[in-house]
Amino acid sequence: MLDRTAPAARTVRKPDLWNRVPVWLVYVVAFIPAIWGFYQGATGRLGADPVKTFEHLLGIWALRFLILTLMVTPIRDLTGVSLLRYRRALGLMAFYYGLMHFSAYMILDQALNLQTVVEDIAKRPFITIGMAALVLMIPLALTSNRWSIRKLGANWNRLHKLIYVIAAAGALHFIIGVKGWPAEPVIYAGIVAVLLGWRAVRKPFIRRRRSAPAKAASASR
Repeated sequence: MLDRTAPAARTVRKPDLWNRVPVWLVYVVAFIPAIWGFYQGATGRLGADPVKTFEHLLGIWALRFLILTLMVTPIRDLTGVSLLRYRRALGLMAFYYGLMHFSAYMILDQALNLQTVVEDIAKRPFITIGMAALVLMIPLALTSNRWSIRKLGANWNRLHKLIYVIAAAGALHFIIGVKGWPAEPVIYAGIVAVLLGWRAVRKPFIRRRRSAPAKAASASR
């Protein structure tokens, strides 16, 4: 969730417009959907089943933040716009929303009935998958700091590749958890599939793009 980048250049330059937003503001804005959803639930504005609606809101935002985290690298590769300084915040927000999603299910839906929760996790595949995704997010959240990067070294990068598995599990959790094939979960699953596909073709794409100027220069001689 925290990007490992090369040491910064010694030359000081003005940050790009998209990097002038302070990271703390990302956290503030990111919590607004949860706060607004809680307020709507507390004031009876979440419909006939406010608990399920609130759970869904938290879960969908967890998936959205996972997608935003995965989009940082393709955006940089394809457009040159680097948002790496925000990737840690986006990844942590995905974890926080996933944790709130599960907490709402356990506290509001199941009233802390641990036996029922355990039975649901064991018997209902979409809950099993969602719980597995949340568990996998814990080590990523705990190691999203510079101390962990230094201590883990190359293993840090290997560990944080789990985000691809987590995103796929989150999308699958969403699809299985709804009845039929509504458009929303299919769209999110499609976005996740594209981002996972980009992971597979990224290195050949970058090699080809880097070699293009050299080939063009050789052809012009």
